[in-house]
Amino acid sequence: MTTTAVAPAVIVGGGRVGRALLGMGDGHDVLVGRGQPIPVEFEGPIFVCTRNDDLDAVLQATPPSRWNDLVFFQNGMLDPWFESKGLENANQVLAYFAVSKLGELPVDGKTDTNPEGLTAAFGKWASLVATRLHAGGLSCKVLDKNSFQKQMLEKLIWISAFMLVGARHPGATVGVVEKDYRSEVTSLIAELASAAAAERDLTFDGGMDERLRAYSRAVSHFPTAVKEVRALNPLVTYLER
Repeated sequence: MTTTAVAPAVIVGGGRVGRALLGMGDGHDVLVGRGQPIPVEFEGPIFVCTRNDDLDAVLQATPPSRWNDLVFFQNGMLDPWFESKGLENANQVLAYFAVSKLGELPVDGKTDTNPEGLTAAFGKWASLVATRLHAGGLSCKVLDKNSFQKQMLEKLIWISAFMLVGARHPGATVGVVEKDYRSEVTSLIAELASAAAAERDLTFDGGMDERLRAYSRAVSHFPTAVKEVRALNPLVTYLER
C-alpha cells in the first residue's frame, strides 16, 4: 500500500510502464488508451508512456494549453522532435527501472557502482514524479537540464550498444551480452561515447563503461531487441557513416 501522498495524474498508455505507474497511485489517476483524448478538465501532470512513434498522435490528442504538462517517459534522443514541436523544455523521465512483463513489479536500476539508483527526472513535474516512484519503492533523483541531458545520452549509448550486440547474437539477454560479449559491447560503448561527446561538445564522467555494464547486471534477465531504431536513436546516423 502506498504510504506517501501521491498526486493524481493522467497516464497515457496502458503498457508495462503505464500500468506500473498506475499501481503506484492512490486510485485517482486517469488511464488514457491509444487514440483517446486527454481530459481537458484534469489538472496536473500527463505521463506519456507510449512508444516513440505514437508521440505525434499523443500531442494531437492533447490541448495545446496542456503541452507543458506532458511528462515523457520514452527512451532515446527526443530533442529533435521536441524542437520541431516547440517543446525544448519538456518534462522528461530517464527510467532506469525495468518492467519485463505487463503486471510485474518494476526492477530498480540500482547497481554496485550507483547504489543510490540511476532514474532521473527533469522539468516542472520532476519532484512529483520522484514522489510517485519513491512511493512505489523505486529511486529517482531530480536533475537540472544539463545534468539530465548527459545522463540521457549515457542511457542512449547503453541501449544502442547492448541491443545492437544482442541482435548479433540471437536470444542473448542483456546479462549474456555483458558477460559473454564484453569486448564487443565495450568497444561499441567507447565509439558511441566519442561520437556523442563530439556532437554535443561535452565531457562524460569517467567510468561510463563500468556504469553501463553494472546496470546490465542489475537487469540481466531483460531481452535484447532492436526496435524503433530511427525514432529512438540518432546515433544510428553515425554508425551508418
